[in-house]
Amino acid sequence: MQNFISTYKQYILGIAIGGIAGFLYWRFVGCNSGTCPITSTWHNTTLYGMLMGILIASPSKKRQEKQDIENSNKSTKDQ
Repeated sequence: MQNFISTYKQYILGIAIGGIAGFLYWRFVGCNSGTCPITSTWHNTTLYGMLMGILIASPSKKRQEKQDIENSNKSTKDQ
């Protein structure tokens, strides 16, 4: 379990922050008429926030390649 959390901590954090942000958006902004498809209910807004959180937290391809290069450079310096 510890290995899972340490491997996916940025995704877990993104989901948590996005869910909280989505819920708070519904709570304080929301949709008064009830006709808004995303913001009319708290669970839709929370799920949408979680989705946005994981998309923002996931590394881009460039950032991932840069991190891989830095990790390989560190491992060659250690040897």
